[in-house]
Amino acid sequence: MQIHKVAVIGSGVMGSTIAAHLANAGIPSLLLDIVPSKLSAKEEAAGLKMEDRKVRNSIAEGNKVKLLKMNPAPLLVPEFADRIEVGNLSDDLARLSEVDWVIEVVVERLDIKVDLFKKIAAHVRPGTIVTSNTSGISLKAMVEELPESFTRYFLGTHFFNPPRYMKLLEIIPGPNTDPEIITFLSEFGERVLGKGVVLAKDTPNFIANRIGVFGLAVTLQEMLRSGLTVDEVDALTGPVMGRPKSASFRTVDLVGLDTFIHTANTVAVGVPAEKENFTLPEFMQTMLANGWLGDKTKQGFYKKSKGPQGKVIEVLDPHTMTYVPKKSVKFASLDKAKAAGGLTEKIRTLVNGKDLGAEFAWNVLKPVLLYAATISKDIADNISGIDEGMRWGFNWQMGPFEIWDALGVKTIADRVVAEGGTLPPLVEELLSKGNGCFYQKKESGEVSYFEAGEYHKKAISPYEFSLKQAHKDGKKILGNAGASLIDLGDGVACLEFHSPSNSIGADILTMIHKSLAEVEKNFLGMVIGNQGKNFCVGANLMQILLEAEEENWDDLDYMVRQFQNGTMALKFAKRPVVAAPFGMTLGGGAEVCLHSHAIQASAETYMGLVEVGVGLIPGGGGTKEMAIRAMEGILPGVQVSPDYFFAKRFEIVAMAQVSTSAEKARQLGFLRVHDRYSMNPDHLILDAKARVIDLARNFRPNLPTKYKIGGAGVRATLEIALHGMREGNYISEHDQHIGKKIAFAMTGGDRPAGMLVDEQYLLDLEREAFMSLVGEPKTQDRIRHMLAKGKPLRN
Repeated sequence: MQIHKVAVIGSGVMGSTIAAHLANAGIPSLLLDIVPSKLSAKEEAAGLKMEDRKVRNSIAEGNKVKLLKMNPAPLLVPEFADRIEVGNLSDDLARLSEVDWVIEVVVERLDIKVDLFKKIAAHVRPGTIVTSNTSGISLKAMVEELPESFTRYFLGTHFFNPPRYMKLLEIIPGPNTDPEIITFLSEFGERVLGKGVVLAKDTPNFIANRIGVFGLAVTLQEMLRSGLTVDEVDALTGPVMGRPKSASFRTVDLVGLDTFIHTANTVAVGVPAEKENFTLPEFMQTMLANGWLGDKTKQGFYKKSKGPQGKVIEVLDPHTMTYVPKKSVKFASLDKAKAAGGLTEKIRTLVNGKDLGAEFAWNVLKPVLLYAATISKDIADNISGIDEGMRWGFNWQMGPFEIWDALGVKTIADRVVAEGGTLPPLVEELLSKGNGCFYQKKESGEVSYFEAGEYHKKAISPYEFSLKQAHKDGKKILGNAGASLIDLGDGVACLEFHSPSNSIGADILTMIHKSLAEVEKNFLGMVIGNQGKNFCVGANLMQILLEAEEENWDDLDYMVRQFQNGTMALKFAKRPVVAAPFGMTLGGGAEVCLHSHAIQASAETYMGLVEVGVGLIPGGGGTKEMAIRAMEGILPGVQVSPDYFFAKRFEIVAMAQVSTSAEKARQLGFLRVHDRYSMNPDHLILDAKARVIDLARNFRPNLPTKYKIGGAGVRATLEIALHGMREGNYISEHDQHIGKKIAFAMTGGDRPAGMLVDEQYLLDLEREAFMSLVGEPKTQDRIRHMLAKGKPLRN
């Protein structure tokens, strides 16, 4: 079974962004919507008629165009929109016979869906997978009039919005779904689409929305009871509780008030016994009537405007339905929780405090924990799926059962009982068997979850590898404070950075050389990767600044030489080296990748040579590599001016351009044609390992090569462009000064155009420019500002 092409029916925000994510994964789609009921004014002016194909496809086409304007961008690069073909439901239903998977994403009305699935069934090939992206309407009710030959291939696939960025994909089997289809689509979702897949039961709102919306409803009720304000609630229900920065009400503004109300009503109608839990305050209906839906209408619980002093953020007062200035939130319990070490201690400190903030935090956390334990068997196969659903769908750091364990099941249970509450049967069952936690974790990394009176081993994806567990298992070959070399098995090692922020310093440079020596003796090759927050944010700026302030120029020069020696050692290694970047891959991190034999990136890789932002030029071989790649764009024997090729690479460095995806990194020249990326970041290490094994089969080390330089003519072109930017006030005088340094180094200094030079010559130019800049006061000011503020200073 394979999926080569998909039809997405319904081109609204959800449907079009699902099509976009399919495009990201290399899957073309046919995006269909209804035919408009009348001509637009623009179409009338153009002389178009209702029977014109352009008119009949206009809804789907218009929504496809909107993809290019959305922020955050749903496509890895805009060009991927070409993988989406548009059509309409009146003319193109017969084309469903071309596809392997149909995804329904139309309005959430059962009658409309029932009618649509009857039409779909009449046109798809036998064995075509058909799914609904409903957020909670009964799957059984949608297709109960259709034959078993259709329903065995029918199920729910609930993508979370936005599909490119949200990891969760809930798969919901229908009453007759073939188990093989569930298995296939689960693996396809994980491997090809990069999703965290959770199996849910056919109940209103499934897993994540059921619990997440319940939690928000409880929060609203408790806010009105306690008298707390919107901004106070968000301060208490954000990162300190293991939730995202958007907390509660910023999350509603992001999702949309109308969407939130609809989701809450789905449970209120679908589960009458829980109607009271999901009944929302009257003031929210007023917000809905006023069109205060959140970010899409520019105001919701929060409202942003411009004042005399700049941006003004106001928050809604639900009692007066007016907006008031956002204030600084102060609770002693909150301050203590923020200062506590680790998430478990933060939550424990917060809910055990003695002030109004602590009382509120406990009164919104307790119902969620009890609710999850009460309905777990109704909505999911096991508690693990519930925790994963909340982590992947709502960006909680811990799911409800993980929080039970973190705070102590008996501790929570005793407090609930002492306050007059009733324990869910699942909790009573756990405690009655003498167990103190929902999960058991062995030293080997094996995890078991409590279900039906006993513990069951949690399945582990064969595509994932835990470097943390590898350390526990004694797989470390050698290491120091900044990096370790880990045995991945099958003759492949992994150089793992683990310095603060994975910044490159002496420890990592030492480990590069030691690791290469070990790998060349005993391994097929090496991955460079880690599982931190980001791959690498660059060199150790603090160390550079301290040396510069002390005027230790010889030591700084030695540091730069060592960095260059390290990257060149990677480039000329006798075994294949594959870099596995993800997240922020900046400065020195990008230079490590540029010198590896191949890159296996995460699709979400934000790579750039950003040294200009701290007043420097790339000093670890990055400037040199971009110069080489400029000349690589010219085919041997072709006589063309190199100005264009150098200008593009120069612009990327001088403007500190950072890719917005791995595919954009390819367009910027950081990834080459043979480099690849993984849609699922959890698979990155093993995907990179497989790439090493593939390269090792017929590996030939790089040999020293000489390259043509651009010369003074190309440099003059680049400097004219800098002058124009300075005159237009697009860059500062110091930016122009740095740009000239980059141009000098990239074009080969004073040597004539076309002259062949070796890489060391280009490295020396790069190092000299770096050293001349690091001593300048404006550059040191930029470094200080970056260290203090985390953003560049354009002085």
